Amino acid sequence: MVGKLWVVCGAVLAALAVVAGAMGTHLLKERLHVSEAELATFEVAVRYQMYHSFALILVGLLAGRADGCALRAAGGLFLVGLVLFSGGLYGWLLTGIKPLVHVVPIGGTIWIVAWLALAWAALRSTPQKA
Repeated sequence: MVGKLWVVCGAVLAALAVVAGAMGTHLLKERLHVSEAELATFEVAVRYQMYHSFALILVGLLAGRADGCALRAAGGLFLVGLVLFSGGLYGWLLTGIKPLVHVVPIGGTIWIVAWLALAWAALRSTPQKA
């Protein structure tokens, strides 16, 4: 059941990344008139959201084979990192509230821990018998 939840979260967040990439660029460029540097920052937020949406899907698929504390932690950390990193950048670019960027490095650090938790989960997993 937990595996399904991570796959669903990852798939929905990947779909939202596509929506953000398609609509956000036009909104930011045409309506909010952001600079090229801010537009590049937006594209980083979308790209990293997509990467980590795939990571959530991977966690969900792995959870279907073997569940464990490290794997569940990786899923939760990928999700929190996504909210802080990409969400912080989206929030800043859409509202102009500059302090929102202060959560971005926290999100990035959480992602590093999530990847390490995923590696730990892989090392601790036992092969399944056919």
